[in-house]
Amino acid sequence: MSGAGGLAWRALHALVRALLCLQRALLACLRGRAAAAAATSCALLAPAARALGFREARAAWRRRGPAHGAAARGRQRWRADGRALRKLPVHVGLVVTEEEPSYADMASLVVWCMAVGISYVSVYDHNGIFKRNNSRLMDEILKQQQELLGLDCSKYTVEFANHDKTGEVLNCQSTLKVLSPEDGKADIVKAARNFCQLVAQQQRTHSDLDVNMLDNLLSSTNGFPDPDLVLKFGPVDSTLGFLPWHIRLTEIISLPSHLNISYEDFFSALHHYAACEQRWGK
Repeated sequence: MSGAGGLAWRALHALVRALLCLQRALLACLRGRAAAAAATSCALLAPAARALGFREARAAWRRRGPAHGAAARGRQRWRADGRALRKLPVHVGLVVTEEEPSYADMASLVVWCMAVGISYVSVYDHNGIFKRNNSRLMDEILKQQQELLGLDCSKYTVEFANHDKTGEVLNCQSTLKVLSPEDGKADIVKAARNFCQLVAQQQRTHSDLDVNMLDNLLSSTNGFPDPDLVLKFGPVDSTLGFLPWHIRLTEIISLPSHLNISYEDFFSALHHYAACEQRWGK
C-alpha cells in the first residue's frame, strides 16, 4: 500500500505541475493577445485621433487665422494700390443719393480711403442722416478700422472734423467731414450775408470779393481743399446740393449703390480717376 500510495502521490504531483505549466502558458498567451489587441487598437485609433486633432486645429485656424491673414493681405494690397495709381485724389467726396444709407458700408469706404492714402474725406447725404448721427458713424468707422486694419489701425486714425462737434477729434492721418444740405447752398447764402455786413460796416468793399475771399467765408469746408473726386452712389443723376461752389473742377464718378459695395468697385473708381485727363476748363 505504501508503495502504491507513493506512486499515486507522485502521479498527482506531476499532474498538478502540468496543470500549473498549462495555466502559465495560457496566461502568457492571453497577455500576448491583449498586447497585440492594444497595439492594433492604437494603430487603428491613431489616425482618427490625428484627424480629430487636425480638425480641431483647422477649426481654430478658421476662427482666427483666415481673418487675420486676410486683414494683413488687405493692408498690403491697399498700400500697394495707393502707390500704384498715377495720381491719387487728395480730397474725396462720398455722396449718397439713396434713401436708406448704410453706416457699415459708408464706414468701409472711409477706411478704404484712409488705407490707400487719401488725406481728406467728405461724407454727404441729402437728408442729413449721417450728420445727425455722426457719433454712430464714428463708432462704425473705429470698428471697421480694427477689423480691416488690425494692429495697423493706429497708423490710420481719423479726425472727425465736424464744425458742430469740435470736441470729437483724434490724432489724424486722414480728416473726415460729415456734411448735409445746410453746408451747401445755405452756407453760400450765409457767407454772402456775412460779406454784405462787412461792407456795410466799411470793413470791406465790394471789390474785395473774389474766389479766395468766398472760400474763406465758407465755414463748412474751412481747412479743406476742393474735392478732386466725388463718388456718387444711387440712381439720381445729381449731387443733390453737395458743395456746389467747390465742385466746379471736380471729377464725378457715379456708382449704382453704396450698399454692399466691394473694394474692387471702389478701387476701380480710383483707377478711372487716375486715368482721366483733367483740362481745368481749357
